[in-house]
Amino acid sequence: MRTDVTSLVDSLENMRQEVDASLHELIQNELNSGAGQVAEEAGRVLLAGGKRLRPLLILLAHRLAGGADDGEVLPLALAFELIHTATLVHDDINDEADERRGKPTIHARAGQAKAVIAGDWLFVQGFGLGGRYNESIVSLMARCCANIAVSEFHQLDHVLNLATTPEDYLEIVRGKTAGPFAAGCHAAGLVAGLSTEDAEALRRFGMELGIAFQLVDDLLDLRGDERMGKPRGADVYEGKMTLPLIHALTLSHGRHRERLAEMIESFKDSDFDELMHLLSRSSSLEYAEILVRTHLERAQAELDRFPQSDAKEMMLLITQLVMERHA
Repeated sequence: MRTDVTSLVDSLENMRQEVDASLHELIQNELNSGAGQVAEEAGRVLLAGGKRLRPLLILLAHRLAGGADDGEVLPLALAFELIHTATLVHDDINDEADERRGKPTIHARAGQAKAVIAGDWLFVQGFGLGGRYNESIVSLMARCCANIAVSEFHQLDHVLNLATTPEDYLEIVRGKTAGPFAAGCHAAGLVAGLSTEDAEALRRFGMELGIAFQLVDDLLDLRGDERMGKPRGADVYEGKMTLPLIHALTLSHGRHRERLAEMIESFKDSDFDELMHLLSRSSSLEYAEILVRTHLERAQAELDRFPQSDAKEMMLLITQLVMERHA
């Protein structure tokens, strides 16, 4: 078994490049078949880069579960990446974002109507790949996508809602961000022939990892990080109630809470230092960091039932890489 961290990182990178090559091939085939501008615009976003964390986890979960041939699960891995990209296209419209990963968004280049269609096209391509599997897998995908939509509605309802609770936040994250991690790992285990109980453990692993991943994104949004592919504080500008803000509002009182509420409702660049001071005063970033560690430890514990393997080592490495992103 390979235990050298450098070798594991190299293996993950090789897998990521293979996923990228498959996505390039998919878009090229669609262009060759006459898909035209919709494939060009969707492909520009799909192929703009990214960690490919969802397809990597699906491939690794399949291996962990005893799957010997990546080809059995690669269409499923690509399906989840296409669906994820579709949600990004639609999110960018809702958020009125001009750039994604340093490149113009589809609606900025081609207009909102074509961006909506391009997002729909990506969804259809994803379900076309996922539809190759049996009914239980397709049902998992359908439920996952339905939950994304439900959570998007809830998130919109909570924009600039200062009464948003941590429970509200986690409900949104479970459906929108963590749900696809969970459904992908769960489905990969079923494709490999895992028992219901072991496949459920992979689902819980994905859910815990996904929650931690979103919490880290919340932290990076506030601290600023070029890997985010969007400007610092984008969530605050858009009125999204992330956990550090919710926690600070809960613990702040009097003039401090009033000032925090004012900044959230009409945020400006010049407010950043004061915002970070108020978040520091309530230890809200530290609170989010503790939760990141807690959810990642829970994710790691779900893998204990599986025998040692390169796939397990790489999945554990991913949890560590997520942990280190906020440092």
